[in-house]
Amino acid sequence: MDNLKHLLNKRIHVKITPEICLDGIFTDIGDGIVVVFDGQRYLYIPLVHVHKIKLSKSNEEISEPNGFLLTKQTESISYHTILTNAKMLFIEIHVLGNQSLYGYITDVLNDYFVFYSPIYKTMYISLDHLKWLTPCNQNITPYTLNKEFLPVRPSITIASASWKAQLKKLENNFVVFDMGEGSDKIGLLKKIENNLIELIAANGETIHLNLTHIKSVHVP
Repeated sequence: MDNLKHLLNKRIHVKITPEICLDGIFTDIGDGIVVVFDGQRYLYIPLVHVHKIKLSKSNEEISEPNGFLLTKQTESISYHTILTNAKMLFIEIHVLGNQSLYGYITDVLNDYFVFYSPIYKTMYISLDHLKWLTPCNQNITPYTLNKEFLPVRPSITIASASWKAQLKKLENNFVVFDMGEGSDKIGLLKKIENNLIELIAANGETIHLNLTHIKSVHVP
């Protein structure tokens, strides 16, 4: 991390995926995470997804960083503390493709977190696949829903400590992986063994998926 500190408070260009690049002021760095202010919001980006960081060539003005932070100025940050500090706050997260999810982190476990989305309800998201998160305006609610329509509370079901163990608890349930990206990501989760998922599709076909590459799961 020390070899990036000379870029702090400078305008940088960050490549996260071949399709996602961000420009902004590099405001902080910690264990497994970097923070960039893009002129409107703070983006918390796990280092595992940073392909490249360099000084930006953009001449577009960016205002001085302001807005809602997930840390105190004196706090040393890490990927885990950012997720913990974001619990029960209205946030936007980016997990796959060009889709953003809006909602609330309700629990943070060893290698995944539990996320409540008004659209998908309770979701389980692998820490390995979160591209970035940003806090939203805390004076509004997702889709301007009244709070009585947002049952944001920890599930009465105790979440397992690990991603694999949590998914094994969903065996013999209908599941949607990766928000249904592709027809082979929806079906009956038959079993998980040796990091391979056995999924039964609607037409009865058996599909085997690599658990390592699954980004999110929810039960419809």
